Amino acid sequence: MTKRILLKLSGEQLQGDFSSGFDPKRAKWIAEQIRPAIEDGAEIIIMVGGGNYVRGNQIIGHGIQPVSAHNIGMLSTLMNAIALTDVFNDSNLPTRALSTVEINQFIDQYTFRRAISHIQKGRVVIVACGTGRPFLTTDTAALNLALEMQCNAVIKTTKVDGVYDKDPTKFSNATKFDQISYHDVLTNPDITVMDKAAIGLAMEEHIPVIICDLLIDSNIARAARGEAVGTIIN
Repeated sequence: MTKRILLKLSGEQLQGDFSSGFDPKRAKWIAEQIRPAIEDGAEIIIMVGGGNYVRGNQIIGHGIQPVSAHNIGMLSTLMNAIALTDVFNDSNLPTRALSTVEINQFIDQYTFRRAISHIQKGRVVIVACGTGRPFLTTDTAALNLALEMQCNAVIKTTKVDGVYDKDPTKFSNATKFDQISYHDVLTNPDITVMDKAAIGLAMEEHIPVIICDLLIDSNIARAARGEAVGTIIN
């Protein structure tokens, strides 16, 4: 059993079957995928993205400054965290949302002590706004948070069932890895499953990263139990 897990959820996954926005049905599915891991004794911290609303890089220009664009992207993650927390709690999965940026009227501010307190009470913790600074992806923020919270592993759920030598959605002959080294991920330009800065952090601190398909039933719980799921980067 992997005791404390950082689960990275992209905003795109939270839009479900919609072209954008937040899908409560998908959120309930995710709650049911997390529940068995919690019941097995795992502690779950979620770093949530915001691409279902807007990515900062997409809106830079035409008068919008880069810092402002990235701040808008961080606000997208905040909306996801608030909505996801409500759906999880409504699904009887006790959850609290925290933000690395101070917006106390909407959400409690993240501190290490507050996050630990919630985890010790058996709650899922969802963290919004990445690192709170522009120009850093939520992938990098997820690894940073995992290190701060002393997580045993990072699980990043994606649209594919692991890491391939090239994009499997474009190349039918793409080969899947059951296991791959940090170095190989960093040096292969065709592997873009996670931000290179995030992989570099994982390599420096020797924290395993598991890449798996969100929509395969029980993947999260199986990964938390230490079973072979998707691809492990170590």
